[in-house]
Amino acid sequence: MADLTKKHEPFVRVAKRTQVSTKKSVLLQISAFVLAIIAGGLFILLLGENPLEAYKHIIEGAFVGSVRNPLSSVQATVVRFIPLLIASLALVPAFKMKFWNIGAEGQIIMGGVFSTYFALFHSDWPHAILLIVMILAGAVGGAFWALIPTIFKIKFNTNETLFTLMLNYIALYIVRYLEAGPWQRTKGYASIGSIDDNARLPEVFGVHIGWIIALVLMVLMFFYISKTKQGYEISVVGESQPTARYAGMSVGKIVLRTMIISGAIAGLAGALQVAGIDHTLSGGIAGGVGFTAIVVAWLGKLNPFYIAGISFLFSILAKGSSTMQTQLGLSASVADVVQGIILFCVIAFEFFINYKLIFKKKEG
Repeated sequence: MADLTKKHEPFVRVAKRTQVSTKKSVLLQISAFVLAIIAGGLFILLLGENPLEAYKHIIEGAFVGSVRNPLSSVQATVVRFIPLLIASLALVPAFKMKFWNIGAEGQIIMGGVFSTYFALFHSDWPHAILLIVMILAGAVGGAFWALIPTIFKIKFNTNETLFTLMLNYIALYIVRYLEAGPWQRTKGYASIGSIDDNARLPEVFGVHIGWIIALVLMVLMFFYISKTKQGYEISVVGESQPTARYAGMSVGKIVLRTMIISGAIAGLAGALQVAGIDHTLSGGIAGGVGFTAIVVAWLGKLNPFYIAGISFLFSILAKGSSTMQTQLGLSASVADVVQGIILFCVIAFEFFINYKLIFKKKEG
């Protein structure tokens, strides 16, 4: 029997590491970054460009502004950072509870829809009141969109991954309908008009105040997850729902409350995009941020402070890559491929931090 078992033993198998030292973890992460830079550089070299020159443009694009406005590039990088950080924070409580919310993209869009309604039809309200209502409306819109799959999960145990994913596309086509229907600005041209100046967020250091809101949310999420009773309940439900029920917790209520919070934060990102950056509503309001946030939240190990750092690195890469594309005359796809290669290397090494490969020993 032992020989039979050994005969059918796979050549290589994956096993979870029991414990990884901080030193080893840091070394693997540094190795991932170095390999990512080398791999991205090799791809650029194959295209006939100088990798060092390309990376120089990425750094300059993210941090070096124009003569007229030296901070313009930094401001543009922060503008990309704001929605990514907020969307990533939105996923923290859901993922901590092991409710796989893949619908942040749709929740951002619906937050934008709810917020835009007040911007378009109540633009004569006092400035401060209008902005507060728009932000609250965005949170309500995101929470509402997250509530739909949550109710079905609680009542019918549906697959939340597929449900939340499909809702992203429904949200997108709601915007398409509004663009070509009731909110259409110009007949024959599917678009929604710009919102009034009264509905736009004020700026601090040349960037709308969403960056302050994002940083406050980061701190609040850290304390909510790690220091409150509700945060502890989320962890218990995520580890084992039977254990949570045995401890007297109402799992359904915890799931409902957590997903409302998750959706509301994502919806807030949509409201800030409308009032702070786009100044209108379009199908591209989320811009893929909801999907990128999934990777960011995972790489940040659901720690709000780690997530902020990774969000900023992703924002540097996104902003800098667009400059590299322009300066070197490359297509937009090249910048995306470079970002993809770097991201792949980081994720691959993250795998080896948590798992190890065990090879079949040779007989004899």
